[in-house]
Amino acid sequence: MKKEEMVCIMCPLGCRLTVILEDNGELLVSGNKCPRGIEYGRQEMTEPLRILTSSVLVKNGDVPLVSVKTNKPVPRKLLNEIMDILRKTSVEAPIKSGDVLIENILDTGADVIATRNVERIEIA
Repeated sequence: MKKEEMVCIMCPLGCRLTVILEDNGELLVSGNKCPRGIEYGRQEMTEPLRILTSSVLVKNGDVPLVSVKTNKPVPRKLLNEIMDILRKTSVEAPIKSGDVLIENILDTGADVIATRNVERIEIA
């Protein structure tokens, strides 16, 4: 049996959940005040997901970095690997908010997208 205490973030109530994973695979969630808490507790116990936000280097841009995020949640266990990729990534300006900078990162089905515009500057 595995037991975890967590705070649900699916709505403003912030319910304190107790999630128990029984040895037979059954998941029990208690402490939730709405059905979303059950789904959140189950997801967190089996495969936690997160939206990743970061930045990547920009070449020939009016700023040196562009803020980015994944367009959907990715497995928490892959966050360090994704960050390694982002640290090694550079993109060429101009960039528009919403541009896909990396498609299907680590085969997660999530794209890394720009969250701001970066204009190109010409270096003389």
